[in-house]
Amino acid sequence: MPSQKDELAERRFAKLVDQVKTMMSAGLKPEYRGFYGQLVLTRKAVAELGEVAEARRAARAAGHQLGWKVRTHATDDGTLFIIDDRDPPQEIRDLAARRSAEAVSAVIANAQAEARMRRTSATSTLRSRPRDPDQGL
Repeated sequence: MPSQKDELAERRFAKLVDQVKTMMSAGLKPEYRGFYGQLVLTRKAVAELGEVAEARRAARAAGHQLGWKVRTHATDDGTLFIIDDRDPPQEIRDLAARRSAEAVSAVIANAQAEARMRRTSATSTLRSRPRDPDQGL
């Protein structure tokens, strides 16, 4: 018979798994049908969950429930990356590639528009020298 302490630890861990699972699910895009999941937890967020090792263990358990192949990485500054490392179907990869290309194109178009605006506003703010009425046209 498990002790009351073990039972309490199991309930706490199950609650932690539910918290992490909720965060992992929140970032999923429905059009990717559960693939390409990722969660980045700052040092502060990890500290709120507990120890890094416990947060990683909870992420693996939550990922298992979600059907993910979980990969975690903790950085020296305490950031924790949780990534679904499954190989998605070709149609999902194609969709993700199109979305990525569209996002990059939008960033480039926005940067080009800003550059045009800066060039236009820079030339309009240049002052021309006042004409000397004695020199004619």
